[in-house]
Amino acid sequence: MAKEFTVAIEFGSSKMTGIAGQKNLDGSISVLAVAKEDSSSFIRKGVVYNIDKTAQCLQSIIKKLESQLKTQIKQVYVGVGGQSVRGVRNVVTKDLPSGTIVTDAMIDELVDINRNMDYADQEILDTAVQEYKVDSQYQQDPVGIQCTRLEGNYLNILQRRTFYKNFNKCFEVAGIAIAEMLNAPLALADVVLTEAERRSGCALIDIGSDTTTVSVYSKNILRHLAVIPLGGSNITKDIASLQMEESDAEKMKLKYGSAYTDNNDIDNNLKYSIDQDRQVESRRFIEIVEGRLEEIVENAWYQIPSEYCDKLLGGIILTGGSTNMKNIEEAFRSHTHIDKIRIAKAPTMTITGGNDDIKSKNGMMNTVLGLLAKGEINCAGGIYDPHGDLFGNPKPAGTNDAADQRPARKPGEVPAGVVLTEAEKQKAEEEVRIQREEEERIQREKEEAEAAEAERIRRENSKWNKFKKGIVNFGKQIMTGDDE
Repeated sequence: MAKEFTVAIEFGSSKMTGIAGQKNLDGSISVLAVAKEDSSSFIRKGVVYNIDKTAQCLQSIIKKLESQLKTQIKQVYVGVGGQSVRGVRNVVTKDLPSGTIVTDAMIDELVDINRNMDYADQEILDTAVQEYKVDSQYQQDPVGIQCTRLEGNYLNILQRRTFYKNFNKCFEVAGIAIAEMLNAPLALADVVLTEAERRSGCALIDIGSDTTTVSVYSKNILRHLAVIPLGGSNITKDIASLQMEESDAEKMKLKYGSAYTDNNDIDNNLKYSIDQDRQVESRRFIEIVEGRLEEIVENAWYQIPSEYCDKLLGGIILTGGSTNMKNIEEAFRSHTHIDKIRIAKAPTMTITGGNDDIKSKNGMMNTVLGLLAKGEINCAGGIYDPHGDLFGNPKPAGTNDAADQRPARKPGEVPAGVVLTEAEKQKAEEEVRIQREEEERIQREKEEAEAAEAERIRRENSKWNKFKKGIVNFGKQIMTGDDE
């Protein structure tokens, strides 16, 4: 099997998905293996609630992929998203002396100040630079421009700290190394949006099982990000209120569900079968489905900042498994009054592979394919042994035979879309602490040396020293006179 490949894992509310693939010279991706596990009992709304069960699921995913690849996996790419992820704007300003020219160091200083912002119970996952204001003019690259006031505008992507820690902890417990953590909504946008859509302004709406993620782009920049705790499973649960199992409700949704139905097209005499003995009127079923779908659409539209609502020249791009519902485009047109709506069923690049999930092109694999496309580090290990350790010794938690050798990065050095792991943050903080302590030691020694020198000078200039010097000089003068 292939000696080099990339592995990506997506934490979905209904399914955890693992995928392995290779990038080809023509820009296409060849998918080599796919593995899925049900995650509904330990991942809710895209975040980890049970660390042990999540770790066991991760190990199962890796084992399935290794079995297909006939090769060990030494590290994986993973996407961060889900409930509580949101974008918060922040402005950092710096007043400069007249005639000052902006330098890279000044920009780095603003970035560091922004990155060190403290949000209560929140972790900064990523930062999207909006623009810089140089005096009264906005610039993307202000370096080399003369000004007296420099302002940095940032969009900080936050997540609740507890969710972030749980996410990191489950990989430690599973003993799986992270090649890189990625901002999942950004990875998705990279593979489903066109350059023209990003530039002219668009809203990417990813409707999943438990959550809907809204990303707004303008001038090739992420302007807003929010996650709504509503998704396709909410529609299923509403149908299940007709006194049926959720599995049966899901089947009815897929068979009869429509996001939009014109009132004139509703047959009041038509009924849908719930089971052998029960039926539901089509109008009531439609009202249940469309009522919840309308709530999802309106909440998604509400998340788009007002200054961009009438500037979405690229339109609305829909993706995710729940966008497969019939007439979904018409539902969004009806509530948003945006005519330009596109459903992204598959990434913009060519994806090849024999797996049915890849062939189906139903939008459900877009995020994990986006994570795979971002991968640059080889995730392949040694030859896979299906029998594992001959002595039956379990692998210690948090260990891996081939940990990533990439040097530790500080927050200001992290590429856009990449999220520092908790271990990386701790290492960077430790390095900063050591550097600060060394600087404090050097400063303390300097101050002590200066104090000692000042004391020496003070003593030399004291009255007693002057008196002693006078006696010595007087003695020297007498001796000189006697010699003469």
